[in-house]
Amino acid sequence: MVIVPVDMSRERFEELVGEALDEVPVELLSLMNNVVVLVEDLPADGSDDLLGLYEGYALTERGWDYAGVLPDRITIYRVPTLKVCESETDVIDEVAITVVHEIAHHFGIDDHRLHELGWG
Repeated sequence: MVIVPVDMSRERFEELVGEALDEVPVELLSLMNNVVVLVEDLPADGSDDLLGLYEGYALTERGWDYAGVLPDRITIYRVPTLKVCESETDVIDEVAITVVHEIAHHFGIDDHRLHELGWG
């Protein structure tokens, strides 16, 4: 069991993810294609240091043969996020950063470029 400084229910955390998505400009959201955003407590391997994960084919990697595939997945992990935060305000900020970070991967922006842009 991981001890976290912030006690937050899964329902509240899911609300924060939804609020972070609401802050993404509509123009950007309308360009997202075949992607689902999920909340999980921990990654499948049980690690507690991964805040979010993008799995799928970035828009920049999709070619003429992209069809009939399952949706890409953006997963935001609750327990690791709570572990690195000291207050609910920190959680709100970290969730917003993580959501933007993972959406950027959907658009083909890699970690190196995200760090350059301050979204590490």
